[in-house]
Amino acid sequence: MREQTRRRLRSSSRQQSGRRRAVPAAAAVVVGVMAMGALAPPAAAAAAEPDGVQRRLDALVRDDGVPAALASVRDRAGRTRTYTAGVGDLATGSKVPKDGQVRIGSNTKTFTAVVVLQLVGEGRIGLDATVDTYLPGLVRGDGIDGRRITVRQLLQHTSGLPDYGDQLDDDAVRHRYFEPRELLDIALRHKADFAPGTKWEYSNTNYVLAGLIVQQVTGRPLAEEMDRRIIQPVGLRHTYFPTPGDMTIREPHPEGYHRDSAGGPLHDFTEMDPSPGWAAGQLISTNSDLNRFFTALLTGHLLPAAQLAQMRTTVPVGGSGVRYGLGIVSRPLSCGGVYWGHGGDIPGYETRGGVTDDGRAASVAVTSIPSEAATEHVESAVDTALCH
Repeated sequence: MREQTRRRLRSSSRQQSGRRRAVPAAAAVVVGVMAMGALAPPAAAAAAEPDGVQRRLDALVRDDGVPAALASVRDRAGRTRTYTAGVGDLATGSKVPKDGQVRIGSNTKTFTAVVVLQLVGEGRIGLDATVDTYLPGLVRGDGIDGRRITVRQLLQHTSGLPDYGDQLDDDAVRHRYFEPRELLDIALRHKADFAPGTKWEYSNTNYVLAGLIVQQVTGRPLAEEMDRRIIQPVGLRHTYFPTPGDMTIREPHPEGYHRDSAGGPLHDFTEMDPSPGWAAGQLISTNSDLNRFFTALLTGHLLPAAQLAQMRTTVPVGGSGVRYGLGIVSRPLSCGGVYWGHGGDIPGYETRGGVTDDGRAASVAVTSIPSEAATEHVESAVDTALCH
């Protein structure tokens, strides 16, 4: 995860994940008792929503310098609107494809958490069992002991494990394939950040271990489990886990852009090896598919009630109401209540969004990782979509 993301989460102003100077194919991550907010009458909301969301996207392009912005918004009645702003390719000036595919970074963590919690519901994984129960002897290091870290702590980022992403450089690893064990080995070279269960600190390493546990318990690749348990049943027709060596985005998509340093020029980063994200950030999807996924999750179509309640049991991330559950984040809305989602940063793309308990859903993507202030504007676009 990028240091910028970690700083934002610590200040409770972010629902993202990425990696510091890394291929945050993990990006963004990061949740509690939810209150329902007041809604405008349906007719008023329908009239105001397109103008407000479109204005937000236009401002992201005009004022914050992102090449393109895309959004998908679903109201309580199931009506969906899609929006675009900017250009899909800076070199050609081509249009932004409506609901185009993007790399969704750390939204992948919610998918991984769902698979783990399904296995918990099946009695095959224990939330409070230790990592060593499933991967004996694998997790050892300076202040690190898999006999003291639980599955719950992995999913909630309270394990104290150092983040391997802090050690990766975007451009240096752009075309390099990593096995999950290599990512873990990078993390284990460093000292634990804190004793398990004593703090919250985002670390992509947690989700690499969660993915390894899934594979150990099921005997199947994580990508196959995600497809079999989530993608196919929910009908996510534009969501997939890239296969080893696949550096492209398969369907119509806006190009993704990256800066090597703050203020530096944008360069096309669309094609990359996403393996450094793996269980923490490798998926490709669309805004509409993300809305469909989080809606299915929050309405009980993916998890038994007991496991969904565990997922929504949260710890504070900072001081402004952001909370982290088991692979899911809750954020306050300006109109009252909260929404549930995750978010993701990966070189080329940033995504934010989520759903409310009463059925509203919104997802916004931009085609570069913007400044911290600009990310706040992305999140404001989500708030506008859900509140108006």
